[in-house]
Amino acid sequence: MIVTIIGLGLIGGSLAISLKENGFAETIIGVDQEPENVNKAFRRRLIDEEATLEEGIERADLVIIAIPVDSLVKLLPNIMDQVIDQVIIDVGSTKTQIMESIATHPRRGRFVGTHPMAGTEHAGPEAAIPNLFDRKACVLCETEKSDPDALALVEKMYETMEMKLVKMEPLAHDVHTAYVSHISHLSAFALALTVLEKEKNEARIFDLASGGFSSTVRLAKSTPDMWVPIFAQNKDNLLDVLDEHINTLAKFRTCLIKKDFTQIYQLIQKANSIKKILQ
Repeated sequence: MIVTIIGLGLIGGSLAISLKENGFAETIIGVDQEPENVNKAFRRRLIDEEATLEEGIERADLVIIAIPVDSLVKLLPNIMDQVIDQVIIDVGSTKTQIMESIATHPRRGRFVGTHPMAGTEHAGPEAAIPNLFDRKACVLCETEKSDPDALALVEKMYETMEMKLVKMEPLAHDVHTAYVSHISHLSAFALALTVLEKEKNEARIFDLASGGFSSTVRLAKSTPDMWVPIFAQNKDNLLDVLDEHINTLAKFRTCLIKKDFTQIYQLIQKANSIKKILQ
């Protein structure tokens, strides 16, 4: 199996490691517009060969597109134009605009829209790690529009990493990821900015930073190159979630002003119930 990975960052690089280690891919071809990313991928042995976009598509059995979602929407139709019988997948964190971009393409059946729900706050080939995807969830979208053999190959690929496959429509996917992923990153960015603003006047505030703080703002280290396009494509859903989040924060603020610590206790108790979901 020859796999071409377009975009050699955290996700593309980590997929390269997993697919080579578990024997799914015999050869990994890397494509990236940044020569330094290709060099780093070679040095880390993430890829076996480099190629131009056209060469990478032509030689592949499976093409994985792991680039920011704004670039993905622009590039995907061009990639589909070059497809003969290759299978093409994306790993983007949004789905509606991506799926719409090739909805009427004559080779639509060779494409499978996916979102492996895994990642870290780091970026680039140097951030790629083994086992990133093991036993995580992976969303497959509009599977009924993919050719059966294409879908079977992609399912087999993710199953080699023991991923839990969830089928979902693009609109539903984007709503749910706004709640479980996108708002977390937006909140982390906002909290980091709040603390950095305070640090201007109290230079020693970070002397007190411990594991809890680091865990809370870890996502604030995520790259804007990836997250600004995600926020742009999922803006409406994110605004709905953000409004709800702001309303909830306002409840805590009101309770603090009124010294209503009984209500705060009840709110925290209610929040604790999420442990039934997040085992």
